[in-house]
Amino acid sequence: MPWLNDLKVRIRFREPLSAHTTLRIGGPADAWVEPESLEELKEIICRLNKERRPYFVIGKGSNILAGDKGFRGGVICLNSPAFTKIEAKGTSIVIGGGLALSSLIRQAAEWGLGGLEFLAGIPASVGGALITNAGTPEQGIGGLVKSVTVMDKAGKVYTLGKKELKFSYRKSNLNRYIVLGSVLQLIKRRPRQIENNIAKNLFQKRRTQDLDSKSAGCIFKNPRHRLSAGRLIELCGLKGRRCGGAEVSMKHGNYIINRSGAKAKDILYLMDLAQREVKKSFGVDLKPEIKII
Repeated sequence: MPWLNDLKVRIRFREPLSAHTTLRIGGPADAWVEPESLEELKEIICRLNKERRPYFVIGKGSNILAGDKGFRGGVICLNSPAFTKIEAKGTSIVIGGGLALSSLIRQAAEWGLGGLEFLAGIPASVGGALITNAGTPEQGIGGLVKSVTVMDKAGKVYTLGKKELKFSYRKSNLNRYIVLGSVLQLIKRRPRQIENNIAKNLFQKRRTQDLDSKSAGCIFKNPRHRLSAGRLIELCGLKGRRCGGAEVSMKHGNYIINRSGAKAKDILYLMDLAQREVKKSFGVDLKPEIKII
């Protein structure tokens, strides 16, 4: 791609997104870029803007459905050491936006810092988790945030404090930024207690969710309704429904699994089916929780 060829950064062209999403679905991106510093990231963003090329930042690919034809633009992955740092400062923890949630939880436990246990089993990056306020219906990561450092679309860097941040169920006001890092306020706990809490949460999630299957996690947000999205889908008799290589999970109605060679179109068909049936039976509009690109 001539619009990035002269940049001295790590670039792979025609990179299959199926290799980088937890659904293992997605055609090739024009360019897969891995900046190794803040300066390189700025340079990439400025070039993409100058060339009017679309781009998005990917973390662990856990909340994404990538199209079968791929993405005509740049995909930026913040997996270098510059964006995956972690440091404890008292009961606060300073983290990079590209750090995996699993690494954050594990390291915090070793330092005797708790409060993150409810996030166990979510295969996201810190940046992705903050943008979507990842967590449970009762609690999101936003409740732990002291500040977030971001880059805007012009390549300018800001630090946003608590008063400038807005978190709600599966939403934040960070979706127009690239999340570079954050400071979280945790609590002192015995490492053994933290490990026990993590184990309990993972046991419960594995009992009710397909954590070990190829999926994007929960497909739909839970509506403001007495029943969850998964329960509504189940009551419509859609558990086990298949299209191509995709299947509505038998464990959890709000999971769609890539059983064998599923395509994005198979997932989209099952999503549309679930939305139509839930609307028809209960008058509830299901809103996607995943990002479709």
